[in-house]
Amino acid sequence: MNYGEFVNTVIERGGPSDREMAAQVTQVVLADLGQRLTGDEAQNLADQLPEELKEPVIEHVAADPVVDDTDDFLRRVADHLGEGVDPDQARTYVRAVFTTLAQAVSAGEIDNVRAQLPAGFGPLFE
Repeated sequence: MNYGEFVNTVIERGGPSDREMAAQVTQVVLADLGQRLTGDEAQNLADQLPEELKEPVIEHVAADPVVDDTDDFLRRVADHLGEGVDPDQARTYVRAVFTTLAQAVSAGEIDNVRAQLPAGFGPLFE
C-alpha cells in the first residue's frame, strides 16, 4: 500500500475527511504507537510502511518506551492532535489508522505489534 492509499483508507475508515488532517492524524497516531514499542519492533513496523510514514514510527526509538493503557494512549493522541479533539474522537481516528495499518503490513507484523500492547488495544485493530 502506498502513502496515498494509506491516507485514503484512513479517511474511508472514519478518519478526518480532510486529506491534510487525515495525513496529520496518521502521523500522530503512528508516532504515539512507535513510542509504545520496544526492541526492534518500531523499526520492523516502519520497514513495512510507505516511506512517508517510516519516520513517525521510529522517531522516538532511542527514548524509553511509554507504558500506558488504552485510555492514556487515547488521551495522548488527543493532546497531540490539539484543541477540538477529545479522547472519544481520538478513538475513532486511532481505529481508522490501526485498521488501515493491519491491512498495510503483514499479519505477522501486526501480531508482533499487538503482542506489545495491552489487551485493551485489541478492539482498535478491528
